[in-house]
Amino acid sequence: MALWGGRFTQAADQRFKQFNDSLRFDYRLAEQDIIGSIAWSKALVTVNVLSSDEQQQLEAALNTLLEDVRANPEQILQSDAEDIHSWVEGQLIEKVGALGKKLHTGRSRNDQVATDLKLWCKMQVEALLGATRELQQALVVTAEANQDAVMPGYTHLQRAQPVTFAHWCLAYVEMLARDESRLQDTLKRLDVSPLGCGALAGTAYEIDRQQLAGWLGFASATRNSLDTVSDRDHVLELLSDAAIGMVHLSRFAEDLIFFNTGEAGFIELADKVTSGSSLMPQKKNPDALELIRGKCGRVQGALTGMMMTLKGLPLAYNKDMQEDKEGLFDALDTWIDCLHMSVLVLDGIQIKRPRCQEAAEQGYANSTELADYLVAKGVPFREAHHIVGEAVVEAIKQGVALEALSLAQLKQFSATIEEDVYPILALQSCLDKRNAQGGVSPQQVARAITEAKQRLA
Repeated sequence: MALWGGRFTQAADQRFKQFNDSLRFDYRLAEQDIIGSIAWSKALVTVNVLSSDEQQQLEAALNTLLEDVRANPEQILQSDAEDIHSWVEGQLIEKVGALGKKLHTGRSRNDQVATDLKLWCKMQVEALLGATRELQQALVVTAEANQDAVMPGYTHLQRAQPVTFAHWCLAYVEMLARDESRLQDTLKRLDVSPLGCGALAGTAYEIDRQQLAGWLGFASATRNSLDTVSDRDHVLELLSDAAIGMVHLSRFAEDLIFFNTGEAGFIELADKVTSGSSLMPQKKNPDALELIRGKCGRVQGALTGMMMTLKGLPLAYNKDMQEDKEGLFDALDTWIDCLHMSVLVLDGIQIKRPRCQEAAEQGYANSTELADYLVAKGVPFREAHHIVGEAVVEAIKQGVALEALSLAQLKQFSATIEEDVYPILALQSCLDKRNAQGGVSPQQVARAITEAKQRLA
């Protein structure tokens, strides 16, 4: 059943109908459309459009429909209705007859779809917050179990200074905490009700929109009807949150893909998140991580697409806005799937401590310690930097670690160096010295784990 046929003397071309109809994707808003309709029926009682008995009949029928939809949402796709709003109205009329035709009084599909989408977005934010926290918790558990796993830290993908696998995990906890914060901020701006704004100029009935917002679970009602029906900032914000969150997950995936290579050999992934090769029997491919990294692109594309859709639109509602849903649905589905898959990747990951330690020792990661040692002896830092560079060249030439050079060899570069340099060059010393807040020392890492556990409890 179309909601707008009276003005037309000819039926729409079937090709246009297929092009125009949105039920194939907006059926996901069925629950929200029914919940919004129940609230609207209550509002119509307050302005004497419906009697209490009529409202109760409508609410009972809508609740029955809600149960049916929750039990089998796919049933909606068997219909040839234009969109979810016409489907719900058609189902309601089947249940209560002509009474169902009164429900749309004072309401437009413009404020209706804006309300449905915001209600759906609120629900998705809660799910995403839960998934984001779940991954943070998994990272904290992994960090706690690997506080003693020393590995090289990298800049420019070159070994730089020693860190621990725990410290690496906690870096991603911080990224995810920011993702969580962005979602919470988005929810604050999202939590305003569009219902009662009509097509663009507001409803003609003196409905208390604040009361209506409360019935729907919104914090308040929007302030301007013209803006309300054309506002899709919440879609852009959620897509932006998803795009940033997926960048973080893509970096997480890339790090682990590298750590899993034969060249690095720092970790081994569980069989349950890897696959083999159809040709090479020895292969164990990090497919879960590669898919997380790959799916980042489609989420960025959804954000860009929505930006371009909205950038040239005049006020108020335009049919272009129907394009807001498919990209949003796909992006948020993708993000939450990748969050769950990241948790699964961490479940069963093995850290190869001896290989991590060996790589940290081979990377001259203690060079900065030697420079700091010389500075403490009165050598200007720039000069100390040059001295250490020469010492590293010699160690590379001999194929040994910096601390493997004899005292006599080290003294060739600076007479200031004494036997007390060797404890300072030990990897554990490198870690212990980084004891300022946020550093990699065992004390700071343990403190960060405790704080993260408390925050996530």
